Amino acid sequence: MAYDSSMAAGGMSASPSNSENPTVAIDVMSGDGGLPVIMDAVRRLLARRKDVHLMLVGDEARIEADLQRKPAPEGRTTIVPATEVVTMEDSAAVALRNKKQSSMRLAINLVKEGRASACVSAGNTGALMAISKFVLKTVPGIDRPAISTTIPAIDGHTHMLDLGANIDCTAEHLYQFATMGSILAQAVDGTAAPRVGLLNIGSEDMKGNEQVRDAAQLLAESNLNYTGFVEGTDIYTDRVDVVVCDGFVGNVSLKSSEGVARMVSHYLKQEFNASVWNKLVGVFARPILKSFGDRIDPRRYNGASLLGLRGVVIKSHGSADKVAFANAIDIALLEIALDVPNMIRTRMHGAVPVT
Repeated sequence: MAYDSSMAAGGMSASPSNSENPTVAIDVMSGDGGLPVIMDAVRRLLARRKDVHLMLVGDEARIEADLQRKPAPEGRTTIVPATEVVTMEDSAAVALRNKKQSSMRLAINLVKEGRASACVSAGNTGALMAISKFVLKTVPGIDRPAISTTIPAIDGHTHMLDLGANIDCTAEHLYQFATMGSILAQAVDGTAAPRVGLLNIGSEDMKGNEQVRDAAQLLAESNLNYTGFVEGTDIYTDRVDVVVCDGFVGNVSLKSSEGVARMVSHYLKQEFNASVWNKLVGVFARPILKSFGDRIDPRRYNGASLLGLRGVVIKSHGSADKVAFANAIDIALLEIALDVPNMIRTRMHGAVPVT
């Protein structure tokens, strides 16, 4: 570990990180597992990424104790002390106004100051969004950031947004989400014209509420590859590359999917343990089950982007283990390499005006 007290205390001069030697600020106090899980994820990431430097933001004494117990690669980490923690019970207003020395706030500040190229946190989603928007601001043309993640689908994955940041959305907001999602899919997947679908209760033109129907009109008149309304079943097919919805619908859809996955896993285990014969069959089926499990493993898809900000902020699932949180850091590194905020800024500048 490389630790310089003057740097941790805020004495480090601002010097933007680049994609060749990226620096990521980690809110190590967040998430259900807290510091022990995140520190294990940090070591896991650093073991396979030799070019990355991580700034560990949180309780200095606890971080040092953890690193003494199991050191990270020397010279690859810097401790940034934080005296407060944003809890899951804190409102966004409390986190923003009253906890300016929290690990979450200081990690985002590091991005603003140019000392880190991205921030990763498994903390309170509402607080993370509010602080990120206040500190980093949105790119021109974007009113509200949106939470976007990838969902496993047939022959690949689907990008979906918004997943909980914006409960009430106008047609213009949905249009902006679609534009950002298309830009992200184009950058990450190399798709020239990502297919964009608007999530609705049916595929017919008259279906849905007023906001969704108005958004459909805006998208149809845009230069995006808009394919029309899609239903919940289309999220997991190869019909579209980007699914757009408001945060209420998106969050419910995502959590429902996670619940179904847990139920399927539960019943599979229950059936394979029901008898000696079933256990024997399970032994022979294990390679297939493992391959299937790996393909839909939610840890592989952990890490949601807060799109529309002037910096990279990644939200990890609160219950993430070390594998899942390390994957969230990987997503941050990918967005740094692709310079996603600048791509959105450039494309939004030339986007079809929304009225």
